[in-house]
Amino acid sequence: MRTAISYRQGVLLVLAAGVMWSFMGLLIRLVGEATTWQVLFYRSLGMIPVLYATLAVRTGGRPGAAMRRAGATGVIGGACLVVAFAAAIFAIQSTTVANAVFLFSATPLLSAILGRVLLGEAVRAVTWLAIAVAMVGIFIMVREGLAAGAGIGNLAALASAAAFAVFTVLTRREEMADATPAILTGAVLSVAVSAAAIAAAGTGFALPLRGALIALGMGAVILGVGLSLFALGGRVVPAAEMSLLALLEVILGPVWVWLVLGETATLATFAGGAIVLAALVFNTLATGLSAARALP
Repeated sequence: MRTAISYRQGVLLVLAAGVMWSFMGLLIRLVGEATTWQVLFYRSLGMIPVLYATLAVRTGGRPGAAMRRAGATGVIGGACLVVAFAAAIFAIQSTTVANAVFLFSATPLLSAILGRVLLGEAVRAVTWLAIAVAMVGIFIMVREGLAAGAGIGNLAALASAAAFAVFTVLTRREEMADATPAILTGAVLSVAVSAAAIAAAGTGFALPLRGALIALGMGAVILGVGLSLFALGGRVVPAAEMSLLALLEVILGPVWVWLVLGETATLATFAGGAIVLAALVFNTLATGLSAARALP
């Protein structure tokens, strides 16, 4: 059964998800010595019980029925999350972080296009403008680090952006009234993929207790709760706007690392972040004003 929420509440939910995700970089730093696959394994493992419990509560103890209702759309959505997570890791390993982040920011544009093609969603002119402005802000934030990079790494970054854009659009389909089954599927598949990668690399699963607990907490809270909020907001917020609002993660991420670990960000990071934030505020205010004028 759908929970009735307003557009404004949906925007706040998506923004909350972006804020939660912005702590990811800081927490990964705090994990300490661990491979990316080890972090992904424990992070995904932490997601599963939280998502399963959430689904059980929402369905009155019938999570299996919810998984079946999501059907192929839920499976595809979960697979998209696996691709998004795995491709992002590979991209960061294979090309510069600046290149990867800039290519990840293509998600709003891809979401707008996919939302239009797959769901027939009309993309507001102000949203297109906000996406363009946000892209400029992201470019300013990373331009100092842009380099040729490895072509396969750049392709992986684009694949990650495209996969998350598809997931974003899928949350708007009727059978995905609750996207939790798809997110749970993605968590299970991520555990399997990362476990296979660890076994293949021969690095082992052992981590210091502190690092393992932080990684598990990332999955349970930052991703588990964050993705649930993102999906819930997607019931009333168009796909293109969802991805745009979630870019708040890019702005706040460097701030938490600076506050906790003392790592300084460049002037370009703050300048670009201000532009992205301005685009978010402009889009939200313009959309809200347009909706208010449409009321009788």
